[in-house]
Amino acid sequence: MYPALAVARAVRDARPDVDLSYIGGARGLENQLVAAELDLPYYRLNVRSLRTATRDIHLVLDPLRLGASTPQAFLLLGRLRPAAIFTSGGYLAVPLVAAARARRIPTLVWEGNVMPGRATRAVGRLATRVAVSFPPTLAAFGAKGFVSGTPIRSFAGIDRGAARSSFGVSDADRLMLVFGGSQAVARFNAALGEALPRLVDEWRVLHLAGVGGIDAALEARERLPAGLRERYAVEPFLTDRMADALMAADLVVGRAGSSTCAELAAVGVAAILVPYPYAGAHQRLNAAWLAEQGAAVMVSDEELDGARLLLEATALRDDARRAAMADAARKLGRPDAARRLAEELLVMAER
Repeated sequence: MYPALAVARAVRDARPDVDLSYIGGARGLENQLVAAELDLPYYRLNVRSLRTATRDIHLVLDPLRLGASTPQAFLLLGRLRPAAIFTSGGYLAVPLVAAARARRIPTLVWEGNVMPGRATRAVGRLATRVAVSFPPTLAAFGAKGFVSGTPIRSFAGIDRGAARSSFGVSDADRLMLVFGGSQAVARFNAALGEALPRLVDEWRVLHLAGVGGIDAALEARERLPAGLRERYAVEPFLTDRMADALMAADLVVGRAGSSTCAELAAVGVAAILVPYPYAGAHQRLNAAWLAEQGAAVMVSDEELDGARLLLEATALRDDARRAAMADAARKLGRPDAARRLAEELLVMAER
């Protein structure tokens, strides 16, 4: 959702006169989030992401919803008559792009992972153009593909020194930012809890523990010696300050989703990436690609414990090594991806 909103924001910045609408799925808080971010008209399709769990009634219902959503999308596009469509893939894109193809509406599909998902592979055959975040992904889409990068939040105007000061970090400190996004933060919380007593000797740590992990993290902070507690800051999550946190960090420990990888590259910061094990091979391949470019260290989820985290963090105390990784990340960054995609979409709309 957030890459799509970043592109919508870039379109609005480039052409304030263009009318925008958002088509979403039948599950989650998408409607409220879209309204809060950009206040776009919101239209809902019946489709939901397909599940792999067993003995679930939705295993029967979800394919039926997917089939029903194609005529629903066809009728909706007939009412809206858009000049062009941008989609960030997933199963919502299947009925939407199929209906757009039937109505001869140009579509721009974006794929954020090194290995395209099944839905994006399917709709890529029907789409007008396919934008990808990573160069290796181009092989899946042939001549209609191009590398755009991942549309992300803007870091323009954020001063690193001011960002560090806002978190109580001095020039002499090393700041480690630890977050797992919405995906299985328990693994991060447990590993950090084990490593914390020794870790805070060398690092200031900003830990986004999630709502479910905040109490245990605060208890771990209280167990630290009084003189070290201020070196461990814990929050359930950050919203409007997340960009500042990324800019302030010297090292990030996180998952390897497309947006995370893109933001690390845009900022230029060294990272320990722990791919989410239940996302197919998508995050593993994202992390592996950054590691191959020298921009990150990859640790598998099952190998992440306190000892391994401490081992990697100790090795990355080396300022020169971190600087080399940060430089490698920065060279991969495409902070103008949202603008690039907006430009392509506007060109398609005017043809």
